[in-house]
Amino acid sequence: MTPTAVIELGRQAIEVTLLVSAPLFLAALVTGLIISIFQAATQINEMTLSFVPKIVVMFVTLVLAGPWMITMLTDFMRRLFESIPTMIG
Repeated sequence: MTPTAVIELGRQAIEVTLLVSAPLFLAALVTGLIISIFQAATQINEMTLSFVPKIVVMFVTLVLAGPWMITMLTDFMRRLFESIPTMIG
């Protein structure tokens, strides 16, 4: 296994990780931004006001994007396991 192959494998792993985590991060970011604007407009500084909606939105996002996330991860693992014989020899 060459250093180039190791770097390529690491790059692919990071790419899959970023793609799989992006929907949850974006949902939390947008929800946090909307709640922050709402809190600034109403001057309500309650911590649970930002925490509970984020949890709900992330759960809904996980339910909606979950099948796609699982497909991405299983495809990557399948490709990784299928390439083991070429990496060894």
